Amino acid sequence: MTNTTADVSASGHTEVTAHRDKIPVLRKFIYGLGALVNNLLGAAIGGMVIVLNLGLAMNPALVGLVSALPRLTDALTDPLMGYISDNTKTKWGRRRPYIFCGAIVAGLVYALIWQLPREQSEMFYFWFFLIGSLFFYLAYTVFATPYIALGYELTPDYHERTRLMAVQNFMGQMAYLLAPWFLWFMQNDNLFDDMIQGAGWLAIIIGAFTIFVGILPAIFLKEPNLAILDKPAKTDTETFSPGIKGFFKGFAETLKNKPFLCLCGATFLVFNGFMMVSSFQFYVIIYYVFAGDTNLGSEYAGWAGTLSAFSTFCVIFITAKLSTMFGKRRAFFIAIGLSIVGYALKWFCYTPDNPWLILIPVPFIAFGLGGLFTLMGSMIADVCDVDELKTFARREGMFGSIYWWVVKLGMAVALAAGGFILTATGFDVALAGEQTSTTITLMRIADAGIPLICSIIAIGLIVIYPIDEKTARQVRNQLEMRRGKV
Repeated sequence: MTNTTADVSASGHTEVTAHRDKIPVLRKFIYGLGALVNNLLGAAIGGMVIVLNLGLAMNPALVGLVSALPRLTDALTDPLMGYISDNTKTKWGRRRPYIFCGAIVAGLVYALIWQLPREQSEMFYFWFFLIGSLFFYLAYTVFATPYIALGYELTPDYHERTRLMAVQNFMGQMAYLLAPWFLWFMQNDNLFDDMIQGAGWLAIIIGAFTIFVGILPAIFLKEPNLAILDKPAKTDTETFSPGIKGFFKGFAETLKNKPFLCLCGATFLVFNGFMMVSSFQFYVIIYYVFAGDTNLGSEYAGWAGTLSAFSTFCVIFITAKLSTMFGKRRAFFIAIGLSIVGYALKWFCYTPDNPWLILIPVPFIAFGLGGLFTLMGSMIADVCDVDELKTFARREGMFGSIYWWVVKLGMAVALAAGGFILTATGFDVALAGEQTSTTITLMRIADAGIPLICSIIAIGLIVIYPIDEKTARQVRNQLEMRRGKV
């Protein structure tokens, strides 16, 4: 029985994943369960907030405000939690205590904030949900930030990191198959008296799932030996002391890390280029392909969404294989290149002459987000190695928290910009299927062109990203020599 796994790279030579670097399938699955919990919480609170409007008749503006305000705190709490996690020392490790406690508190608070009292004023519900959400997002951060950081350090192997992130991304995507059914569940007359009662029970189910599944990574996954990671610098290289000064110094150092900024920029462009026009395809399908027929357009859009979900599951593992064969940078070029083909195909396949052609671009476009989040986590782990070589510190928490904060901030900006772009096309809902030809053309250009251009620029950023497989292995060897490991 061999103790290594061989991967053939693009250059034809064999790279070996040592047995000690491999993560057993069961542990990958357990880490993936954490992603399911993480994504489920994010999707649930976003999908269930409609209850405040439809069930409690809150003003939509207040609903939007109460949804957005708690997320602004992430700008501080995410990096702060990353810093705290990076600098924690317990016999259970740096990450696991926070993952364990964060899952329990997040699950409890989420269940409680949806037990909405009846017959209260609009402002009562606003403050009740705002205060509850602040506590929830704080507990959510305590769970999610160390959980993400844990994934970056579970293995030092260049390719095994990508395999782990593929499993994580695959299982995390399952949350988005469940989330569309939440509204159906909450307003089901056969189960509940009204939507408010349905939301209360759904929150209890999600909260219990968060508690009992979210603690599993903390129980069953092992962190690396911290004694070999905290070796003090013997030169004039950077070091980070604990405390407020250390937090700001580490934060600034992270933002100066050029490879990391390349990854953040590429993610911002690919993800938010897609999100900026995420609703455009529905408008183009309904008002161009089906001349304003909302029912028929929604049906075809639903089929496209279903195909997209299943395509993404397949893309995740295709991307992991491409990374093994060609390296992460080339895999990124291939995946995003295929998504660019998909965006370009929209111009030709979204046609009234044959509506079923709208399905053709879908599998290509799936390579965008499916490939992006499979590769980015693995590449950030490589950046953390390069950072340790310079700073003598492991700062996965800081890197992960800033990366995901950039994603969340960019998504908020993209969704807001999408509304302005739609308005700029001249779209008028009162015209129904009688939109002007100029409006239709501008909508189609935005739908296909914005994510296409963003993706091309993202490829340019990864062209200058300096860490390839050879570099990553050299950095690892230097780190292990410095730590005294064989």
